[in-house]
Amino acid sequence: MDLGPLNICEEMTVLHGGFLLAEQLFHPKTLAELTKSDWEHVGRPIVEALREISSAAACSQPFAWKKKALIIIWAKALQPYPITPSDTETLWQEDVFFSVGNMIPTINHTVLFELLKSLEASGLFIQLLMALPTTVCRAELERFLEHVTIDTSSKDVAFFLDVWWEMMKHKGNQQDPLLSQFRTMAHKYLSSSDEFSHPPKRFKSDPDVCPTVPLLAMLLTGLKQIQDRIRCPGMRCCALANLADMLTVFALMEDDPQEVSATVYLDKLATVISVWNSDTQNPYHQQALAEKVKEAERDISLTSLARLPSETILVGFESLRSLLREWREELQATLSGSQGTSYDSYRLCDSLTSFSQHLKLYLDTTSLSKEERQVASELAECVGDFLRDTNRVLKNKGFEKDITASIAMAIIEQKMDRHMEMCYIFASERKWAFSDEWLACLANSRALFREPGLVLKLLEAVMDVSATDRAVPRPQIKQVIDLILECHAHLSLPDKNKVLSGVLLSWGRKGLSEKLLGHLEGFQEDLNTTFNQLAQSASEQGLAKAIASVARLVILHPESTVKKVCSMAVVNLGTHRFLAQILTAFPALRFTEEQGPNPSTTFVVSCLKETVWTKFSTPREEKQFLELLRCLVNPVKPQGIPVAALLKPDEVLKEFVLPFLMLDVKEVDLSLRIFIQTLEANTCLEEYWLQTCSPFPLIFSLCQLLDGFSRYWQLPREKRCLPLDGKDLVIHILERLCEVVSANAETFSPDTWVKSLSWLHRKLELLDWTVGLRLQSFFGGHFKCEVPATLFEICKLSEDKWTCQAHPRYGPGTGLLAWMECSSTSSGISEQMLALLVVDVGNPEEVRLFSKGFLVALVQLMPWCSPQEWQCLHQLTRRLLETQLLHVPYSLEYIQFVPLLNLKPFAQELQLSVLLLRAFQFLCSQSCHHWLPVEGWSHVVKLLCNSLTNLLDSVRLTQSVGPWAQGQEQDLTQETLFFYTQVFCHVLHIMAMLHQEVCEPLYVLALEILTCYETLSKTNPSVSSLLQKVNEQHFLKSIAENVSPEERRQTLLQKISNF
Repeated sequence: MDLGPLNICEEMTVLHGGFLLAEQLFHPKTLAELTKSDWEHVGRPIVEALREISSAAACSQPFAWKKKALIIIWAKALQPYPITPSDTETLWQEDVFFSVGNMIPTINHTVLFELLKSLEASGLFIQLLMALPTTVCRAELERFLEHVTIDTSSKDVAFFLDVWWEMMKHKGNQQDPLLSQFRTMAHKYLSSSDEFSHPPKRFKSDPDVCPTVPLLAMLLTGLKQIQDRIRCPGMRCCALANLADMLTVFALMEDDPQEVSATVYLDKLATVISVWNSDTQNPYHQQALAEKVKEAERDISLTSLARLPSETILVGFESLRSLLREWREELQATLSGSQGTSYDSYRLCDSLTSFSQHLKLYLDTTSLSKEERQVASELAECVGDFLRDTNRVLKNKGFEKDITASIAMAIIEQKMDRHMEMCYIFASERKWAFSDEWLACLANSRALFREPGLVLKLLEAVMDVSATDRAVPRPQIKQVIDLILECHAHLSLPDKNKVLSGVLLSWGRKGLSEKLLGHLEGFQEDLNTTFNQLAQSASEQGLAKAIASVARLVILHPESTVKKVCSMAVVNLGTHRFLAQILTAFPALRFTEEQGPNPSTTFVVSCLKETVWTKFSTPREEKQFLELLRCLVNPVKPQGIPVAALLKPDEVLKEFVLPFLMLDVKEVDLSLRIFIQTLEANTCLEEYWLQTCSPFPLIFSLCQLLDGFSRYWQLPREKRCLPLDGKDLVIHILERLCEVVSANAETFSPDTWVKSLSWLHRKLELLDWTVGLRLQSFFGGHFKCEVPATLFEICKLSEDKWTCQAHPRYGPGTGLLAWMECSSTSSGISEQMLALLVVDVGNPEEVRLFSKGFLVALVQLMPWCSPQEWQCLHQLTRRLLETQLLHVPYSLEYIQFVPLLNLKPFAQELQLSVLLLRAFQFLCSQSCHHWLPVEGWSHVVKLLCNSLTNLLDSVRLTQSVGPWAQGQEQDLTQETLFFYTQVFCHVLHIMAMLHQEVCEPLYVLALEILTCYETLSKTNPSVSSLLQKVNEQHFLKSIAENVSPEERRQTLLQKISNF
């Protein structure tokens, strides 16, 4: 039923009829003349009309109809009288109450107050009173108090006490349109009447005071006037309780009192409702639980926005002391009676207890006059004595408390005050869990539990119940888990992370699965299905949906979920970035297990190490793992989804690099790639993260790894897990690391920096001397370069920068070897060594000896060179040939006839090719062939192929420039073809000296040389060259005839025949 506008309707007709009957009963007098004594005879029709209206509307909103009717009646009582015709016209237009009020005869306030008393509508009375403008409000309360004090009956007293109690509980409702209209109407009446132009004589107007405070002072005065009429023990309890509550809340409490805890609040509600349930005389005894809870909330939630004036407080103290002394014996006799505790007696004890506590604090902290302190102290003693005697009696009267759960659930379901706090108690209280009411409340109010804290509390409840022997049916546990997961699904991503963090902290990596595995049927299948779908539809568009799917799985079983992500990111091509984005959406996974095997290792690192680390089957998987680490350290930030790094760069180094920096560890190659990736990707970070990795020991670890390469081919095969090519990567990492540490030298104190350098320098003395040579720029001139003494024999080294040390491996005649080792470390040192070399170019014998020594040293050094070091030596050899410090005679062993050619443009290339041939002749000789294992021969063949490929590139470049650049009259085609022939012969010569299993790169190179030869020869189709081509073809075939095995030989001969 719609309450509708304030116009004539069925309900108003009933009300009109009630007033007409009352008017007839009172005839010939008018209702405006009615007195209290007349009401018993006249008022019944009006009361019955109101009750009929409320009863007819009982299925909808009876309280609202009662309020509407009382507003109309009150408006009629306030209406100015008599009304002139002009006033009538104005009221019809402006007063919304006038049309319906016109149906009611003129009445006085006695009718209003007696009607309110008969209906026991103290709450409505206060609601309407407080909606009035301040001046009208006080005047109306003044009228009410005058009404009560005349011929005061027990009903008057009871209604007065109820009104007083409702006044203290009133909190206002600014959203009610009816009350707003009522207030507006009163304002109009106020402006048109002299009646409200002055405040009530009992209280001075103060617009700045909270509107309730002066009204309470007026009620206190009213109490003093009618206290002799308060004779019933229940009413006396109520009066004292009201007075104690008023003084506690409006005089003794702090301005901003701290709210009691939710547990205490719930306990007080339970106590109040328990008393109501046992007190059959209480008006709320028969009410539904929800209505009881709403009213009990009002009873225990008194608050004040202002204090009573000090004179009012003093009057209140004196009144309470006087009444307590006067009524003490009777009240204690009533309280000690055999009948159950009434709500009035409970309120008295509870209110006095609270008052006593606050009064003690008030006396300790407030500055009072002598008189005030004496009154307050006597009152404190009086209340204390009363409570001591009373509490002995009440201790034996226990209250029903098993309704606490029902109250909490009613608050939750009705969304009453503090319902969210009740949700936390609901989720935490194990005794309530899994009852039918508990399950129904959770199911019906699930939307309220969409908070991370509540989801965690519910999960704890399920875990605890599952761990105990309580016989909870499996379907119920499954139902609750599903409800919790539904609540979890509606959380924001940050809130889901809070839940995940709580799950990991409470139950570790196993999550809920450890205790609920039996209730998570199909989890593994769900896990596989979800990730199979993710792998097939990995895209930025589906990222949010993917994160939501994984969020559910990860709280059920974090370990299985994260391990599945890690495994798929490595195995499934191209999914690593998408899956890393999913993981980095859960920063809660950055969790350290306190009870794990390694307490300092984070959860994600543990999952990576247990799932994929050391288990790669292909280079592609290693590459995807590298990319996965990159994304976990520096996450790709998708639009609209917050992500955070799950790994820190220092953590990556400590877990995946440092333990594996040894030649005999299988993972060393991948660890080095992780090292350089981490180093280069995070050099721009504001924080100097390397400091946490102990940078100097880290540098030394790399130096130790480099030192291992100096004995590389002496190591057993199983201890050579990093190829010699990896030495270049180690050197590059060492250089970058030293650059970063040097750039952040200011993060060390000067003393610490020097001590760290000294420590590193001492450690390097245990390693090969070439390792320390690489760190000279890092040492920054703190130490001299330490080199073998024999190096001083062939170099002009400054003793300010260089110092010699005895090295057993460097005896007489090894200076050139040391010189070449120095030169191979870097192009810069190579240039420096070349400048310091002491060789007399004008002395042929000295050049000849140097050249022989160079070849021997080259053979000794080549097998231990990395590609980069070999490149340095290759460039050094070219420089030596350019400066004629190195003499390499060109033999005629592969020349069929003396060519009439100008070979000067290719002199260096031919000399280098011959030098490499001589080096391999030396290396394959009887005295040296046992130096290397098969892998060593493969390595030197690779270095040889690199050098010869460089020579071919150099020759092609020289030939393509043309005669105008060379100052020749003809091009260099014949010279280039001659060079190809010579290098082809040198390659086949070397192949003949080596084991066949290491010759594949040389065989491929030989085919490439023939291709170059064929391509170039086609550019010279002249008849004069045909005979020469046939002769060269025959010559090449004769050389190729010696190649084995058969397949290679036939392929080479076939290619030569096609020229």
